[in-house]
This record gives sequence, structure tokens and C-alpha cells, in this order.
Amino acid sequence: METVKQEVHVQPTRPSFSHLLKFFGFSLIGIFTFFVPITVGGKSSIPLDHIVTYLTTTFTSVVPYYALLVIVIGAIYPLINKTWNKDAVNIGLSLFKVLGVLVALMLMFEFGPAWLFSPGMGPFLFEKLVIPVGLLVPIGSVFLALLVGYGLLEFIGVILQPVMRPIWKTPGRSAIDAVASFVGSYSIGLLITNRVFKEGKYTIKEATIIATGFSTVSATFMIVVAKTLGLMEVWNIYFWLTLFTTFLVTAITVRIWPLNKMSEAYYDGEGSPEEVIKENRVKAAWSQAMAAAEKSPSLGRNVWMNLKDGFIMTAAILPSILSVGLLGLVLAEFTPVFDILGYIFYPFTWIMQVPEPLLAAKASAMEIAEMFLPALLVVDAPLITKFVIGTVSVSAILFFSALIPCILSTNIPVSIPKLLVIWVERTILTIIIVTPLAYLFL
Repeated sequence: METVKQEVHVQPTRPSFSHLLKFFGFSLIGIFTFFVPITVGGKSSIPLDHIVTYLTTTFTSVVPYYALLVIVIGAIYPLINKTWNKDAVNIGLSLFKVLGVLVALMLMFEFGPAWLFSPGMGPFLFEKLVIPVGLLVPIGSVFLALLVGYGLLEFIGVILQPVMRPIWKTPGRSAIDAVASFVGSYSIGLLITNRVFKEGKYTIKEATIIATGFSTVSATFMIVVAKTLGLMEVWNIYFWLTLFTTFLVTAITVRIWPLNKMSEAYYDGEGSPEEVIKENRVKAAWSQAMAAAEKSPSLGRNVWMNLKDGFIMTAAILPSILSVGLLGLVLAEFTPVFDILGYIFYPFTWIMQVPEPLLAAKASAMEIAEMFLPALLVVDAPLITKFVIGTVSVSAILFFSALIPCILSTNIPVSIPKLLVIWVERTILTIIIVTPLAYLFL
């Protein structure tokens, strides 16, 4: 720890022009791409979303074949790098990836059972999740190189240290993961988390807290939920209460099992813990940022490294989204699984006096399959119920159609049973916290 402090103190007070250009130029481009909403064609969103929208609307005939190719690569990749049979989880995921290829082929070339082609099944997953994620992660990884590679991560980390560590037990640098997830995408947030974890800047415990507590769906996903539930008239209340609830729930879950007992080890055994700054915070933040800018790789190499990581993650995610997501939709549509699971949450929806508590409990259970499913179930429910379920869809965070396969495709060693326990905890806490707030503000 002392060596880190010495490095900070010997950092020159007048950094070179190239270091300043890297820090301000590249970081500002990254901030603009991920965090600054602009209006294009009457639609207000972040530039990254506009780029993805442009590609999907301009190359409508090509993009599905690109997604199919990535899915095939994703299913083959575990066989090439010989990780498919490493353990039971990898064997299961590898089988689901092969199933994802089969589903993609059926959807692309229109053969298979009729139920697969109903609008809420295969087409929904392929068009609303697979294609956007397939473009968002690789393209986002290019700009991610600018956002986290030239000192901004270190600067924000030092500034927000007094907030992040006491409340969420994570380093100050994790703030950028939280913002990237909420404004951009959970897949981008996880990409940042995995990259920083592999660099030894997060422990296993910290990376798991960030992946399960900050990597929520983006504001654009929230808008879709709000539109479905007729909550756009109270959008500001919905957005800010959901934001508050999500991060309050995370502050509680980090203090209970299993998160509070996760390993404090680093990815490769040796880590680079964040230096605890007690004084001259802005000066220390600036020094660490300039040190990072000095040690940063060339732009081309940095972009290539991030693009490669982003594509590998995309290939791991897409077949899982299609197969696991489809399984969740089938269970919701044709079996009583979620009716039974709903009884876990029924005592809490009943005690908190959520209107139609049994319906709300079932909707809460369906979130584990796909975060859009609960909204579809309560679309005709009373306003309070719709508000609570709309918040649960976001705050519970974990779901099998996308986020859980995303987490499992990273290098963070967390098991499915522990993810399920965290999901139950987050869902119950969300119901308890947001219901009185909904009654208060609506």
C-alpha cells in the first residue's frame, strides 16, 4: 500500500500534453457515447443506442444473419478452448448454447413448432434481445476502451471512495459500472466489471456485488416497461424511486448471506487494491488519473483488446439468451411453475397490501425468466400493483434470459444457487421498500 502512495506523490505536477489529451479527449468521447442523451429522428437516447438503432434499421436483412453467425461461434467456442466440460455449469451452458443454435436456425429459416413463432416467444427474444445485445456489446466495447482506459476510472474511483465503500462495500471505481449499467446496458456494465476484475482491481466479493447489485437494465429498458404498464405519466417518479430502491436493496444484500461471505481473493491471486485516500482527494484523483494515462496502451491496441473481449462475451451471451430465455417463456406460458414460485413472495405482497397480492406475487416470480414478463401479466392491474411490479422488474436484476448467462460468461466465480438466493432476497426487499413509497407518491 505504501508503494502505491509513493507513486502518487512522485507523479509530476505538470503532465505532458499527450497525457492530458488522452485523459480529456478520449474520456469525454466515452462519456458522450454512454451518458449524454441526444435526439435523433425524434428519439432521445444515448449515442451508442442511436448507433445500434441505425445499424438495425439500415441493415435489416444482414443483421439477423450476423446474429446467427455469432450464435454459432458462441456454441463452438467452448469446444475450441476446451472449457465445455470444465464443470457441471459449463456442460449445462454448452448444451444450452447448442440448443440456442437450433432455435436460431428454426427462427431464421422458419421451420419448427407453431408456438415458437408466436410474437411473444421466439421472435420477441430474437428481435428485442438477441439482435440489440449482439450489436450493443461489441460496438460498446470500442467506446469502452476510451471510457475506462485513460484515467477516468481512477479519477472517479478516488472521488467517490467515501460513498461507495461505506454504503456498498465496493471500491470507488465501481461507481462507473453502476452508471454504465443504468444509463447504458447491463451487458456493458458487466463488460467493465469483468475487465477490471481480471486486472486485479476487484476482489471476487466486490465483483459479485457489482455484477448482482449494479448491473441492472438500462433506462431505455425501463421506458419499455413504463410504456407497457402505462406509467409514462409518472415517469419521473417511477425512474427515481426505482433507482433509489435498486441501490438501497444492494446496500442491504451486501450485508447478508451469500454476498457477505464471498471470497476476498483476487482473480490471479495478486490484486491492486484501491488506495484509501484520507486528504487532498482531488489532487490524489488527478495524480492517479495521469499515472493511468501515462501507462495506457496505444489507442489501436486498447480498442482491439476491448473489441476482442466484447465479441467473446457477445458470442457467449447470445446462444444462452435464446435457449434459456425461451425455456423461461415456455415455463411461464405452458406450466404452473411460476404460480408455485409466486407463493414465495405472496406473504410479502399480502403484508405490504399490494392490490391483487397473488397476481403481484406470480408476476414477481416470473422476473427470474425474463424481466419483461411481469409487466405483461399485470398490465390490467391497479396502478399501485403495476408500479410495484415495474420496480421489481428492474430492482431484482437477475433473470435467466440474459443477465444470469452474462454473469456466468464472465470470469467471476459465482454459482447459480447463490444467484437464485440473491434474486429471492432482492425481490422480497424490493416489494417491502417500494410498496409504501408507491402509496406515498402516487
